[in-house]
Amino acid sequence: MKPGFIYIITNKNNTTLYIGVTSDLPKRILEHKEKLYQQSFSARYNLNKLVYYEQFQMIGDAIGREKQLKAGSRATKVSLISSRNPDWNDLYDEIEDIMTI
Repeated sequence: MKPGFIYIITNKNNTTLYIGVTSDLPKRILEHKEKLYQQSFSARYNLNKLVYYEQFQMIGDAIGREKQLKAGSRATKVSLISSRNPDWNDLYDEIEDIMTI
């Protein structure tokens, strides 16, 4: 089975959050940054700043974690982001070299 990632992206003012899951994090974040899917939620709200991610051995585990996070409150998500990325910096440069199998 493929490895997987969950990620949280936001806009420049950190007002809207989007949680996603993918097997290729650098490629997926680049798609958000380039607004590859013009009618998508992330494109409409200019969500292209990666502020949080987790890596999993299996994509199924990432999907489970995504569902858990989506069911939580905004306060829980903000706390999670702030615990690892207190300044809400864009982490894209950090993940550019992540390779998937």
